[in-house]
Amino acid sequence: MYHAIVFLPLLGFLVAGIFGRVIGARPSEIVTTSFLMIAAVLSWVALFDVGFGDGATTVVVGNWMISGDLAVDWAFRIDTLTAVMLVVVNTVSALVHLYSIGYMHEDPSRSRFFAYLSLFTFAMLMLVTSDNLVQMFFGWEGVGLASYLLIGFWYQKESANAAAMKAFIVNRVGDFGFALGIFLVFYIFGSTSFDVIFPQVEAFVAGTAQPDFVFLGLDAQGTLTLACLLLFMGAMGKSAQFLLHTWLPDAMEGPTPVSALIHAATMVTAGVFLVARMSPLFEFAPTALVFVTFVGALTAFFAATVGLVQNDIKRVIAYSTCSQLGYMFVALGVGAYGAGIFHLFTHAFFKALLFLGAGSVIHAMHHEQDIRNMGGLRKAIPFTMLMMVIGTIALTGFPFTAGYYSKDAIIEAAYASNAGMADFAFVATVVAALMTSFYSWRLFFLTFAGAPRWGGHGAHPTHEGVEHDEHDRDLEPSQAAAHEQGDHGQGDHGHGDHKPHESPIVMLVPLLLLAIGALVVGFLFKNAFIGYGHAEFWKDSLYTRPDNTILDDLHHVPVWVVWSPFVMMLAGFGLAYWMYIRDTAVPARLAQSQPLIYRFLLNKWYFDELYEVIFVRPAKWIGRLFWRQGDGRIIDGFGPDGVSARVLDATSWVVRLQTGYIYHYAFAMLLGVAAMVTWYLLTGAS
Repeated sequence: MYHAIVFLPLLGFLVAGIFGRVIGARPSEIVTTSFLMIAAVLSWVALFDVGFGDGATTVVVGNWMISGDLAVDWAFRIDTLTAVMLVVVNTVSALVHLYSIGYMHEDPSRSRFFAYLSLFTFAMLMLVTSDNLVQMFFGWEGVGLASYLLIGFWYQKESANAAAMKAFIVNRVGDFGFALGIFLVFYIFGSTSFDVIFPQVEAFVAGTAQPDFVFLGLDAQGTLTLACLLLFMGAMGKSAQFLLHTWLPDAMEGPTPVSALIHAATMVTAGVFLVARMSPLFEFAPTALVFVTFVGALTAFFAATVGLVQNDIKRVIAYSTCSQLGYMFVALGVGAYGAGIFHLFTHAFFKALLFLGAGSVIHAMHHEQDIRNMGGLRKAIPFTMLMMVIGTIALTGFPFTAGYYSKDAIIEAAYASNAGMADFAFVATVVAALMTSFYSWRLFFLTFAGAPRWGGHGAHPTHEGVEHDEHDRDLEPSQAAAHEQGDHGQGDHGHGDHKPHESPIVMLVPLLLLAIGALVVGFLFKNAFIGYGHAEFWKDSLYTRPDNTILDDLHHVPVWVVWSPFVMMLAGFGLAYWMYIRDTAVPARLAQSQPLIYRFLLNKWYFDELYEVIFVRPAKWIGRLFWRQGDGRIIDGFGPDGVSARVLDATSWVVRLQTGYIYHYAFAMLLGVAAMVTWYLLTGAS
């Protein structure tokens, strides 16, 4: 069964990738989607077999490599954590495949697209089933490659190429730290296999395994902390945490199904999975956990502030993803690993629902993504609107939806924890809950409520992936805010030939299934993930020290803590309703009165501009210096080009002797004879 779960997506990739042009687009869609459906069903079977049974096992595929002391097997580590990730990856991927049949039906390169989707899924499965750090790194780099291919799928667009390269390069920064972390773990424990590493950690920290251990001046505790921080650096890149987050919004250049698959449910959760998998190391590195908590809380707050004023429907949801990933790291940082993975599990359903719902809106609006050019869509696409309502209430934590159980548990865990930065994390996550509710309902109201602002849509469509806020940076804040309200007339874009329309059934069925998940998975699984049955469910897949009782403590927090996320959710809804339904002039007045804050948030805290000045321009300058001066002038100038130039200089004089005239040659011969006679006479005389 586990061979089928992992290798069916790979088989789909090979069929669509190699034979796609031969068999055609429709067979490629059917084959890849069918394989993913089978893998998804088997993943649910695995979850109940492992999580609620005793089916945990290790499946050895074969020996991968042996080099000195390094022995690496290709093996599937099947435990509850793996089973949960299998369900998330394969369920969302299968529904995205099905959705893409309708969304990409006009694209001539559909076979390539479905091949890339299946390749990504296989790489992600390799990551989550890994039995050692080398195999995990293989899957880690595989999803990076597949995301590069999918983000830049429309490679004819310069912006798509730039976004793909940005994602690839920023992730390389994190991956470098991850690789160093793997090296250090191998140096400490002599292996990359989890079964070898985890049992040694406690003895290593206590100093009984390797007495007097010193590395770069650090003792055993400091070295383990350094290893955990390096591993977390990789997680920061993949999961778009603060400072390494800039690639995620630009990744919206890819088709919307890519956004749902990679940036909602799977690739961006790889970092969360990494920290959870390495919980036996992090539990003995409390300083590293404090840093994880701090970064997660800061990311949750930062991304929520930027989401308040974004106008691209996909970028709002992208920053929401970034913020929710911050919540997950807060849970991991305070030791509530079960709560973090629970939010990862529930978030996959409602965030994929929101992304695919946004894709349905974009499809209805003929590739328009600017929510300022929408409005009044509730009558045109009522089913999509209902799905977006469900996704929004689940994200904002409406009672009894998925987000209500998982997100609130993280906030309660942050309050209950005595770890460093826990108080900061509690305040940041509560405030972020208010902003999450506000920007989520702002998106909904601007898209579906009010009067239509798309009366002339069609003459100048805004194609998917185009940055809509660029021109706002040249406007005064009052002008930009007025633009936010759609203040450009009913017929501003030209003729009104195109009317919004509901998506085909093949796109709506995945929305319905995800909506059901967004409503019920929180209630159904809360006891297993974070309730009193969590120990029997997680078994040994998540390690906690005996003094870590956070999953029990979060159920005993004060009532005001329990109600605080709900109050913030209502406040955010009320604020959005007042500003975008009752008094639509408020945003413009706010932007006029607070121009610096408005522009600061609109430009995403100016991180892209800062990185351009600090990193990009110096790197380009150094590159040009080495290219033109080092390579061109010095190496080529004194090397191959210099030698060849001197040879040409010397031979140019020799060539002049070869004139082709007989009398020149006779004269040269005469000179030669004279020289020989002279030499003979001189030597004979002496």
